[in-house]
Amino acid sequence: METLYTAEAIATGSGRDGHVRTDDSRIDLGLSAPEAMGGDGQGSNPEQLFASGYAACFHGALQLVAKQAGKDVGDSSVGAKVSIGKGEDGMGLAVTLEVVVPNLPQSEAQELADQAHQVCPYSKATRGNIDVDVVVTDD
Repeated sequence: METLYTAEAIATGSGRDGHVRTDDSRIDLGLSAPEAMGGDGQGSNPEQLFASGYAACFHGALQLVAKQAGKDVGDSSVGAKVSIGKGEDGMGLAVTLEVVVPNLPQSEAQELADQAHQVCPYSKATRGNIDVDVVVTDD
């Protein structure tokens, strides 16, 4: 792989109840576990950060495949729900990507979303490791 960019961040403190900061300080956040996991929920958490990155990356992939197909996805959006839970082998993640493409019929939007799932770097990184559902919705 030819590296085009490398993001750098450091986590300090007590993990989920710590702090994260990127080397350029554009992200500089206090962390806290969500209330559902016994925390105070006052700070951000790793799942929110992962959801944000995955949603943005997948939306870029959707726009790329749509452009290649000559399709209009100008008013599209991608939401990511990242869940954490316990499984037989410990803690794990699952993702639902909710894709909205108001300018296209559902079947065409789903086809583009499926193509985006093949080219998105986050999808490639998670493939075979966690469950990722790609769902096209109307809103």
